[in-house]
Amino acid sequence: MTSPGVSPPEFALNAINLASAGLGARPVFATDEFFAPLERMLQDAPPVYHPGVYDDNGKWMDGWETRRRRGPGNDHAIVALAANGRIRGFEVDTAHFTGNYPSACAIDACLAPDGLDEKTVWTELVCPRPLGPSAQHHFEVRSDVVWSHVRLRIYPDGGIARLRVYGTPAFDRAALGDTVVDLASSLLGGQIIAYSNGHYGHQRLLAPGRGINMGDGWETRRRREPGNDWIVVKLAARGEIDRIAVDTAHFKGNYPDACSLQAADLGAAACEVAASVTASSMFWREVLPPQKLQADSIHTYEAHALTAVGPVTHVRFNIFPDGGVSRLRVFGRIAKTGI
Repeated sequence: MTSPGVSPPEFALNAINLASAGLGARPVFATDEFFAPLERMLQDAPPVYHPGVYDDNGKWMDGWETRRRRGPGNDHAIVALAANGRIRGFEVDTAHFTGNYPSACAIDACLAPDGLDEKTVWTELVCPRPLGPSAQHHFEVRSDVVWSHVRLRIYPDGGIARLRVYGTPAFDRAALGDTVVDLASSLLGGQIIAYSNGHYGHQRLLAPGRGINMGDGWETRRRREPGNDWIVVKLAARGEIDRIAVDTAHFKGNYPDACSLQAADLGAAACEVAASVTASSMFWREVLPPQKLQADSIHTYEAHALTAVGPVTHVRFNIFPDGGVSRLRVFGRIAKTGI
């Protein structure tokens, strides 16, 4: 259980939420959704509480909530992950469920790329563990197996505000071959590992699709000191950059004046701590020199506008001096050797 003021475990800080609705995770089945639908449990935004708000079935709750069981058994729900991946841990959040949370939960997973059926084999990753009221519960997983679905079992019934499945997407490099892909994509495993400021959010910068509003991207506070803001991304795979796209969708009075991009091949040092990577990023080679940006626009920089630096594992995206960017795409080909 995570208490206020206590940092979550490492796996929750340095992995991707494979159960994110914003990345494409979807509800598949629930034994019961009487008080609140399963899809709410997968939302990216923190759970909220609205005092005095009721619907036809009772109190409106931000999460998945079943009715009170009056017989044997327990409830469960199945979620299709946004991408097949290796799971490092789970977060089961009972925020705002104070008298209606489950007593315990357990979590199973399976690999069913063609869909679930009666022959699907489930593997227990988290044995039944106790839950408490309005708290984040973290469960680490030590497995290198690739999974596509998870099944959350709750005992015997109740409500879960959010389920987060932290891990790393798995993809078939051989199948991609020499295809140009977005090396920074969250769905392939691109990760933000450091940033100067993310006052209004940063998690969705590498998400699929275009931003749906100004809160769906990376936006910094207004700078009141010299310098500029930046964000460091670990690419999904070591590759050569072919094209860059910077989307300022919905940012009209607060888009950056300009941007640039640096890159480095950290090779075997790719597992260095974020602080070390951040310090070295100031001196990485410049791939894209400063470019003026426009409001609410997609800016594309083809190979002729870029400096070829060979295979890289990390990029540093700079904005001048501050502001908001909806999406960053770093297109390229995966290197034939390397990470």
